[in-house]
Amino acid sequence: MKVMILKNFIVFEGIDGAGTSTQIKKLVERGNSCCEDRFVATAEPTTGETGRFLRRMLGGEFSVDEKTNAYLFAADRCEHIFGKDGVKELCDSGKIVVSDRYFFSSMAYQSVSCGDELPKLLNSTFPLPEILFYFEINPEISLGRVNARGESKEIYETIEKQKAIAAQYEKVISEYEKTAGETGIKIVRINAADTIENISEEIWKIINN
Repeated sequence: MKVMILKNFIVFEGIDGAGTSTQIKKLVERGNSCCEDRFVATAEPTTGETGRFLRRMLGGEFSVDEKTNAYLFAADRCEHIFGKDGVKELCDSGKIVVSDRYFFSSMAYQSVSCGDELPKLLNSTFPLPEILFYFEINPEISLGRVNARGESKEIYETIEKQKAIAAQYEKVISEYEKTAGETGIKIVRINAADTIENISEEIWKIINN
């Protein structure tokens, strides 16, 4: 079954500390300053009930089996995309929705602990974004940024896990690049070690090309 492209849907992906949140904020602010509030920022896990549960788990309050984790992320994603006032509804209305993470992150993060098969199966029917920006960065640099925040770390924020996740991300993104001509997704690799200003300009030019 061919998975559809969801028009007006843009996704930013990368390991922790890659700078996706910063760039989404800049893009949405810039976009709305000239496009009459057409841009909407969102993220996974979401702010819904399942998303809040996941954020508590990520914060280390409790643990669940890694397979349960994969199912929970997929359930939260289903509401994110197809629920009331969800991504699909917003995109269909003409809004440009920019998400910090999507199913590519599940196929990177969850696959490290429970294998490729389950995350791939659970996310196989979700629509593809129109554009995927993948932020590439050395895990040691990105984790240094995370440490500099001075905030409590999430369960995946160790150098060993980030290196494994970065390797899995590369595998996942490369697979989607190979089929981009068939699916229609546009994948853009971003040098996340570049300056915030340079990255912001690059993203803006690509979106407006």
